[in-house]
Amino acid sequence: MLSMLQAHGLDAGPTQRPLLAGAAAGVLADIPALAVLVAFRSLDAPTQFTGTSPAIIALAFSGLLLIGGLIYGWLFQRAANDPRGGWLFGLSFGFVLWMVGPVPLLQWLPPEPILRGYPAAGLLLGLLLWGLALGITFPSVHRRLHAGLGDRRTGSERFGPDAATTHTKSR
Repeated sequence: MLSMLQAHGLDAGPTQRPLLAGAAAGVLADIPALAVLVAFRSLDAPTQFTGTSPAIIALAFSGLLLIGGLIYGWLFQRAANDPRGGWLFGLSFGFVLWMVGPVPLLQWLPPEPILRGYPAAGLLLGLLLWGLALGITFPSVHRRLHAGLGDRRTGSERFGPDAATTHTKSR
């Protein structure tokens, strides 16, 4: 089975840009996740613990989820482009990201857990919603960023087999 998968190429090609699509979809998915974090007051405890403003904590969270989107694009590559199953990839990836990132950083490393109760539930729901939104938006973002050989244009010039036959007006 593995040899068949390798023969048909599950790795993304150079024109598919899964990392850029993952980063862009990760930033788009930040919007609903931050709304959940604000609604559950999940940003207040890290703000008080670090002594910074909520905007800086939100920017740090967005930056980490941008990196999460890059990892999502790198890990799933062409499989993430499935419009029917992408939501499941994203939802499961959001859960794994919650287990790997915030749980050890905010619950185990400090002497006392930072998030408890509703803020902790809000963090879980925020990352699940982020993963769901990432999985739903990734295919459409990926389609827009996919560059084919005939799509490369700079000004009025064309590249590829049609370049020699295309006549352009000179000024």
